[in-house]
Amino acid sequence: HLSLTANPSHLECVNPVVVGKVRAKQAQRGDESGEQVMPMLLHGDAAFAGQGIVPETLMMSDLPGYRIGGTMHIVINNQIGFTTMPKFSRSGPYCTDVAKMVAAPIFHVNGDDPEAVVHVARIATEYRQKFKKDVVIDLYCFRRFGHNEGDEPAFTQPLMYKRIKDKASAREIYAKQLVSENVVTDTEAQAMVDEFMKYLDEAFEATKSYKPNKADYLEGRWSGMKVAYGDDRRGDTAVSIDKLQEVGKVLSNVPSDFAVNPKIARLLEAKKKMFETGKEFDWATGEALAFGSLLKDGYAVRISGQDVGRGTFSHRHAIMYDQNTEEKYIALQHIADGQPKFEAHDSPLSEFAVLGFEYGYSLAEPKTLTIWEGQFGDFVNGAQTIIDQFISSGESKWLRMSGLVMLLPHGYEGQGPEHSSARPERFLELCAEDNMQVVNITTPANYFHALRRQMCRDFRKPLIVMSPKSLLRHKLAVSDLADFGPGTSFHRVLWDTDQDSLAKADKIKRVVLCTGKVYYDLLAERREKKIDDIVLLRVEQLYPFPHSVLAEELKKYPNAEIVWCQEEPQNQGYWHFVDRRIEAVLGEIKHKGARPRFVGRIPAAAPATGLLARHQAEQAKLLGEALAA
Repeated sequence: HLSLTANPSHLECVNPVVVGKVRAKQAQRGDESGEQVMPMLLHGDAAFAGQGIVPETLMMSDLPGYRIGGTMHIVINNQIGFTTMPKFSRSGPYCTDVAKMVAAPIFHVNGDDPEAVVHVARIATEYRQKFKKDVVIDLYCFRRFGHNEGDEPAFTQPLMYKRIKDKASAREIYAKQLVSENVVTDTEAQAMVDEFMKYLDEAFEATKSYKPNKADYLEGRWSGMKVAYGDDRRGDTAVSIDKLQEVGKVLSNVPSDFAVNPKIARLLEAKKKMFETGKEFDWATGEALAFGSLLKDGYAVRISGQDVGRGTFSHRHAIMYDQNTEEKYIALQHIADGQPKFEAHDSPLSEFAVLGFEYGYSLAEPKTLTIWEGQFGDFVNGAQTIIDQFISSGESKWLRMSGLVMLLPHGYEGQGPEHSSARPERFLELCAEDNMQVVNITTPANYFHALRRQMCRDFRKPLIVMSPKSLLRHKLAVSDLADFGPGTSFHRVLWDTDQDSLAKADKIKRVVLCTGKVYYDLLAERREKKIDDIVLLRVEQLYPFPHSVLAEELKKYPNAEIVWCQEEPQNQGYWHFVDRRIEAVLGEIKHKGARPRFVGRIPAAAPATGLLARHQAEQAKLLGEALAA
């Protein structure tokens, strides 16, 4: 079986996507040795030498979390890159020199010698199958015409193209050889050409009347899936209390002979207390419950990225290490007998290739919760090509669904311009045609349901999470066990924590809409000032925008001014996305506050200031303005 992966014009960016798909298909077959499924990548000479994603993908080739038993690389070496000659496009003698970084064998072969090409291809295939390593074929040839149909190559390489013009084609050279060796006659050689041209002509004619009768993207592993539908799209994400307790028991304990780190031992005791009392479940435990309950439900879980085993902020500890032997213990691999696979892979320092790999994995395996986590959210821009060309547009362009989850730590805590923003505005400007989901969640339970609904629905959409940093340990960012249990689900808009102690709805003078961490800052400030006529509503899901539920909530407050408050500068964050959408909601319900008002930082070139004192002053100002009398 041959599978062709959809490939945008951004050279080489498909490489890690193909490799990720292969890893998933090998996992489906239990093909741990990589003998049954093999990736083959076709490259151009200039791209193989010039595109950074090539060494990034090669670098992953023998890592445990990404190993697939070797890739067959075939470089179509035209000895030119568009109009750029090799001496201007690389520093080494060969375009394939980059493959030496993994000691891959490189076969240079004359493209005008078909028998030599076949011989080399056979050797390369046998090498890959025996040694399970990458192998490269450098197919030396030439481009007879220009870079495209309208190009004139003699503009820039006149001497080269004078020689090419007079040169016989590879077919003509081989036919002459076979005739001289008395293998075929001239007539027989021409008959082969005529037969193949007839086949091509018939196929071309058939395209003029061909009409596909159905899309093929919901077959095989995708059987039973549907095109996304409905408004709330909650999915059946609630879990019985008994099942939660069963998962919790595994998460809270380690084997008796395992020398656990003392600090982690205290975290495990805290977890035990959560399950005993049913109170104050933190973010990490909510996430682990989502993973563990999905494993019990028959779904595999795969998370990769920099430091995901421990978590950038030492919160996850999905992988624990014996303090005497450094042996690993992964509790989520012991949820139940015969459970699906749980994988947590600390990735190399690559965003582009690793995100592409995980996207590829998600294309081939809809029954695995596949997650990529950025070390900090702002690092994701190193993988922007994967986001633009695949994740945001793959279903629209190629009818290929993905349930990939991206966790991007985001929040303004005074860490400076480099570690504050995951650039939610960039994702939101890509949102259209129901292509993905963008959320900024404030409770462990809502996060639990958001993860579970990725699997517990009969369709798949990418999920982009502006994940927390300080909220990981925030005293108010906790949930009760009941919030994960029967009758619960994901909420696109969350109510005010203090709603029962606020003034009556018709006495509310302002509704402050917000998303993410700033909610808890506003809540603390309002409590300190003893304000009871301002309501705080959290928009947990930004896209698809929760128009209907927001209309239902805002109807309750007919006399209130509507404010959008965010920590991000006005030209960043969510404002330019939500402004007109909130206005449309207000117009529909005929609210007297026809347009929302912005409260947040002034427009800025960088996401945040590098001075803590200035950050604190800006934060105090926006909180004061949002809650001003």
